[in-house]
Amino acid sequence: MAKRLEQGSLRELLGKEVRRRRTEAGLTQQQLGNIIHVVDSRIAQIETATGAKVTYDLCAALDAALGTGGLLSELYEHLRKETLPDWVRRFLDLQARARVIHEFSQIIPGLVQTEAYVRALFESGRVYANGDLEEKLAFRLGRQEILKAPNPPWLWIVLDESALYREVGGPEVMNEQLARLLELGEHPRVDVQVLPFNSRELAAIGSNLSLVTLPNGEKVAYTEGILAGLIFEDLEDVTRFTVIYDRLRANALPPAESAALIRKVMEERYSCPPSDLI
Repeated sequence: MAKRLEQGSLRELLGKEVRRRRTEAGLTQQQLGNIIHVVDSRIAQIETATGAKVTYDLCAALDAALGTGGLLSELYEHLRKETLPDWVRRFLDLQARARVIHEFSQIIPGLVQTEAYVRALFESGRVYANGDLEEKLAFRLGRQEILKAPNPPWLWIVLDESALYREVGGPEVMNEQLARLLELGEHPRVDVQVLPFNSRELAAIGSNLSLVTLPNGEKVAYTEGILAGLIFEDLEDVTRFTVIYDRLRANALPPAESAALIRKVMEERYSCPPSDLI
């Protein structure tokens, strides 16, 4: 069985590769720093796997300066994945392979968030340092590439009505985000439904729920809270979550009525004339 590299060894491997390539190119740390516009001490930190962690942009700049053909950027991607909790990596792998994705969320789900909406979420409460924010922003948006594939998964979103009114990033950000929902709702493989405030189906209120159906027909359920998520693969558990989701969907407004409600909220709350929606 292949041994999985630990985070520390990946970082050290990247540093050793930078040192080797720099030496082969006949560059000092200061000269390389001048090329990519960082101080020489930063190059020293990278090569010794100390100090602030590397970023994708920094690795891309080193690739260009050292002619590595993208090797350092590829190493960075592996390093970034190793820093994610196991449950996050596991769920994202399942989601990337899914043929059908069902989502219930009380905020706009990550797969359909706009860049401005994501940024506002991450900046809220200053949860991340500035460097981390840009990396996490790129990672979140990168997950949406599965919807642009030639044969994308079927995506069904049940969105709690509160998500339309919970203002993230200001009126302009919400205007753009709700317009994105309407645009995606026109896609043949995407359905968006809103669970109205007057619904009495409350089983999933307080958490987000995802169901993914894999190419072999297997289903997996995933619930997420503030700091952690849980993956359920046992048939009995998945069946229970499937029933909960089906009840949410049955109590939600149909797609056409949901789109009309989204338009109404945009017009009344976020100052968007109906003719400018999509």
